[in-house]
Amino acid sequence: QVQLVESGGGLVQPGGSLRLSCAASGSFVSINVMGWYREAPGQHREPVATITSSGSTNYADFVKGRFTASRDNVKNTVYLQMNSLKPEDTAVYYCNGEVRLTRSSLRDFWGQGTQVTVSS
Repeated sequence: QVQLVESGGGLVQPGGSLRLSCAASGSFVSINVMGWYREAPGQHREPVATITSSGSTNYADFVKGRFTASRDNVKNTVYLQMNSLKPEDTAVYYCNGEVRLTRSSLRDFWGQGTQVTVSS
């Protein structure tokens, strides 16, 4: 079984920074796209950033210039550096991975989520 485990969330003041990590473990061939999503209370889960295995990134407009996604393919870990945080960034942040289990099997996995709270 494949597991994605996030870490790095917490409470931060507006304007502050946090770095989230998500490590994948288990039995798989490779991981294609990895991404970060967030879900605020009463809101739908929304994409924040995605990064391919070659390092190409895409960001939601509301985080462009503030958040940076990166990954370490050796460690099967994806990161989200969040700067200039705003109260509206408060949400549970989830990691997602498009995991190749075998040559012919591709499946999405989600982490358990990590809470990010931006408040003074």
